[in-house]
Amino acid sequence: MNKPVSRFHMQSATALPSSIPVSVAWGDGIGPDIMDACLRIMLAAGAPLQVEPVEIGERVYQRGVSAGIEPAAWDSLRRTRLFFKAPITTPQGGGFKSLNVTVRKSLGLFANVRPCRAYTPFVESRHPRMDVVIIRENEEDLYAGIEHRQSEDVIQCLKLISRPGCERIARYAFEYARANGRSKVSCFTKDNIMKMTDGLFRKVFEEVAADYPDIRAEHMIVDIGAARLADTPEMFDVVLLPNLYGDILSDVAAQIAGSVGLAPSANIGAGFAMFEAIHGSAPDLAGKGVANPSGLLLAGAMMLQHAGRGDIARIITNAWLRTLEDGVVTADICAANGKAVGTEAFAGAVIERLGEGPRHLKPAVPAAPMDARALVLPRRPAPQTKKLVGIDVFVCSQESPEEIARRLQAASNPLYELALITNRGVKVWPGGLQETFCTDHWRCRFLALPDKQFNKAMIVELLRNLTHAGVDFIKTEHLYEFDGVPGFSMGQGQ
Repeated sequence: MNKPVSRFHMQSATALPSSIPVSVAWGDGIGPDIMDACLRIMLAAGAPLQVEPVEIGERVYQRGVSAGIEPAAWDSLRRTRLFFKAPITTPQGGGFKSLNVTVRKSLGLFANVRPCRAYTPFVESRHPRMDVVIIRENEEDLYAGIEHRQSEDVIQCLKLISRPGCERIARYAFEYARANGRSKVSCFTKDNIMKMTDGLFRKVFEEVAADYPDIRAEHMIVDIGAARLADTPEMFDVVLLPNLYGDILSDVAAQIAGSVGLAPSANIGAGFAMFEAIHGSAPDLAGKGVANPSGLLLAGAMMLQHAGRGDIARIITNAWLRTLEDGVVTADICAANGKAVGTEAFAGAVIERLGEGPRHLKPAVPAAPMDARALVLPRRPAPQTKKLVGIDVFVCSQESPEEIARRLQAASNPLYELALITNRGVKVWPGGLQETFCTDHWRCRFLALPDKQFNKAMIVELLRNLTHAGVDFIKTEHLYEFDGVPGFSMGQGQ
């Protein structure tokens, strides 16, 4: 359930000229409980918030808005350019979009920043020295959400990686490391398999790293990197990942640090920013007054830092650390022999400690200001010569590779030829193995013959011939060379 206009809006209506306009969503499930607690703490600490309540989430979905956010909320975000958001519940089933993905992509929030720190011994963790920041590219990769069912057997999802997107997030990671006194940036990809998409992410990372000689840079394949992050997180400082890997590993990192419930998240763009906890709405705990507001509170501190009030952010964070040290915790992180307090009591305990700092844990420290606007105009490489050399025609068929090849060869002309057929990326013609399992989805590659020029008129002719031959082609991809280098994968078994 979303929160209506609250007492916090009324309190902030008389804010000073130096106030911070912010769009606030109380969200669903435990969202109203923890948002009330967080705003209470932030206002008590002197945060000059000028709150604009917005409604998002479950009730908006129920009104038939598939994105979960209405025009009035977008208007508020355009005014404030700052979004403080409690968790929401996304309905299950087709047709409903992820609100987080919608907001991130619509507002250009390209950088997702998730600090994952251990608070041992006050919060149990197997890694007491863990202090890792996950920086995740936030707009591209498989999260473009471009999917198609192409046959009875096969559905595709397009993985989109752009050079400007890679450069923005890589540069942000190094700037973040520099601003926050971090000494190393580790990049995880799977470029041994996805040589072009993940390969581009790694290539641009290494290009950008050369501009930051004061920051160590390393690359790991994501599987071994994830294993080392889970086993020995102390060897990492800032970890940079493409979107999907970052989504998964940031939750892993938060959990092994102590609890996903303590982890904040910042989504940063050139003109807008959104701050939230990484956990969900936990509808089973809604209204019970037992939820932990810590993740959202630390996200609020990140928001204040972003808005230029790092002084207040430090006051809040240090009071929160002192509260943990004093053994005042909610049920989710309470030790077996401890006594848990509810949401409101926890907020009250943090307020009582405003102005105090931790005795044992590392206190919050000032960070240098960062301006994401400086990262929005990536350098463009020199123009390349782009040459069309062929086409991949995707065909739906229950026939054998040999039967498909005979039909396709009959549709060719003397300037190009059928070069190969693959199934799920494995070459099955010519010279395929009988043991290869095949679906009804075939990639059929036509390439210009040596010293012949391929052009789009040939593509039109080829598709017309395939139509007349009754071939069920379902998709095409043009094949280009860039400065003589193939701009397409070759397929396994070639």
